[in-house]
Amino acid sequence: MSNKRDSSEKELGRRKKLHQLRQIVQIFTLILFLYLLVGTRKEIITVLPHDLFFRLDPLLGITSILANRVFIVSMMLGVFTIGLTIIAGRAWCGWLCPLGTILDWTPTFRIKSSQMRIQSHWIMAKYILLFIIVFTAIFGSLFLIIFDPITILSRTVTSVIIPGFSFLITLVEISLYRIESFQPSIEQFDYLIRSRLLTEQPFFLPNLIIAFFFGLVLTLNIIRTRFWCRYLCPLGALLGIISKTAHLKHRLNQETCISCNQCETICPTAAIDAKNNFFANTSECISCLDCVEICPTKSITFQHRNKINLKSNYNSNRRQLVQSIGVAFFGGVILFVMPIFQVKNYFFIRPPGTDEQALSNKCIRCGECARVCPTGVIQPSYSPKYLEVLWTPILMTRLGYCDYSCTLCGEVCPTGAITKLSLERKQKTIIGIAHINEKRCIPWAQGKECVVCEEMCPIPEKAIKLEKDIVMHSSSEISDVLLPRVIPELCIGCGICEYKCPVEGESAIRIYRAETLKHRAIIGTYRKEHRHLTK
Repeated sequence: MSNKRDSSEKELGRRKKLHQLRQIVQIFTLILFLYLLVGTRKEIITVLPHDLFFRLDPLLGITSILANRVFIVSMMLGVFTIGLTIIAGRAWCGWLCPLGTILDWTPTFRIKSSQMRIQSHWIMAKYILLFIIVFTAIFGSLFLIIFDPITILSRTVTSVIIPGFSFLITLVEISLYRIESFQPSIEQFDYLIRSRLLTEQPFFLPNLIIAFFFGLVLTLNIIRTRFWCRYLCPLGALLGIISKTAHLKHRLNQETCISCNQCETICPTAAIDAKNNFFANTSECISCLDCVEICPTKSITFQHRNKINLKSNYNSNRRQLVQSIGVAFFGGVILFVMPIFQVKNYFFIRPPGTDEQALSNKCIRCGECARVCPTGVIQPSYSPKYLEVLWTPILMTRLGYCDYSCTLCGEVCPTGAITKLSLERKQKTIIGIAHINEKRCIPWAQGKECVVCEEMCPIPEKAIKLEKDIVMHSSSEISDVLLPRVIPELCIGCGICEYKCPVEGESAIRIYRAETLKHRAIIGTYRKEHRHLTK
C-alpha cells in the first residue's frame, strides 16, 4: 500500500509540474511578445527579430504568399509551428499563443458540463472564416486577416494600449510637474523610461473601434471559456486541421475511468465529450493538460498515436469540413465582388514606400509601423467606405509628420507591405503634395506675417517659397506681406507644414494625394502660374 501511495504521489507531483511548466511558458511567451513589440523602437536592440510571432504564424505566411504571389522567406518560420502541431497537436494554442494566454486569465462563468459540449454546427464558423480568408487571399486581398489572433493583439497594444498609457502618464506628469520637488524625478523618468519605451503617438479616437473589437473577444470569453478559440479563431482552425496527424494525442484508459465528468467540465475548449466515452476531439484539444491534472484516477495521458486505439477517438464529420469549404468559397467570391471592395481610394495618405495595391496584397494590419513611428503620424485607417483597406496604415498629418530622416516603418514591416527604403531614396519618395487654403492661411486671409510652413519645410531647396505681394484680406484692408506658395515639383508631402501650422482646428495647409482629380487640377495650375519659382 505504501509503494502505491508513493507512486500515486509522485505521479500527482509530475502532473502538477507539467501544468506549472505550461503556465511558466505562457507567461514567458506573453512577456517575450510584448518585449519584441516594444523593441521595435530604434533605441532598443533585441536579439530575436521583432516580428518573430508574425513569422511563426503559418496563417499569416500562407495568406501573404497567396495574396502577393511572391515567396516571402521571412514568413517561413511558420513551418516550425506546423511541425509543432504535427508533433503535439494544437500546443501553440494552449502554450504559446499570447492571446490564448490572456483569454486563460480572463474571468468566465462556470457552466454545467452538459452546456460545455461543442456543437458541431457552431465550430464550423472558424473553418468557414479560415477558408474565406484563404480564398480572398487568392483573389489578392488580406482584409479578413484582421481576425488573426497575433494581429488582433499586436494592433490593440500598438494602437490603443500604448497610446492610452502614454496619454495617462502625460496627464499625471503635467499634474505632478507643478510640484517643484517632483520635477527632477519626472525629468529622469522621461529620459530613462518614457523616451525609450513610449513614442509620441497620440491617442487617436477612431482607434476605439480596435479597442471595442478586442473587448468583444474578451467579453465572449466570459460567456464561454476560450469562446474565440472554440468558434472563431481562423489560426486555430488551420492548426486543428493539421493536428489530425498529431503524434501525441489525448488518451483515456476506460478501464480506470470512473466517469466523474471532471475532465469534460474543466476542458477550456470543450473538446472532451461524455457521449463519446470521454475521448477528446483532436482538432479542438489545445494540449493544455488541465484534464490530466484533474483526473482523480490518472486515466488520462498524452501518448504517441500508435499506442492509441484510433477507432475510439472522436472523429470530426468530414462532410461538415467540405461544407465549410463550399460555403467559404461562395462567401469569398461574394465578398470580393461586393461594391464596397470596388471603391477606389484616392484620399488616404500612405507611408513612403507603399501603395494601395501593396497594402491590399501584403499588409496584415499588425500595427508595427504605427508603433515604431517616432512622431505618431501613422495610424490605422478606419473609414467604412474603404472596407478592403480597413486598419491599413495612413498618415494623419495633423497629428504628426513623416520625419525626413526616418525610415523605420519600412524596416519593421514583416511582410514588405511598406518597402524598406534607403534614407536617400526615402527623401525623394513622394507621399503627397501640400495645398494652401488661402481662406484660412494667416498671411492670405488676415494680411499678417506667418512663415512657419516655409521655415519647417525640410527640403533643402524649400518646397514652400515666400513671395512678397499685396493682398486684400477680410477686413477690406490692403497689406504688403510675404505669401507662402507650394512648389509641387519639390514637395514630397511629409506633412510637417500641416502639423506645425499655427491655425486652430483644420490646418491652413494640407497634404493631399497627387492622384485625386481635384489635386491634379491644383498641381496643373501651380505649375503654370509659379514655374519661375523652381528655377
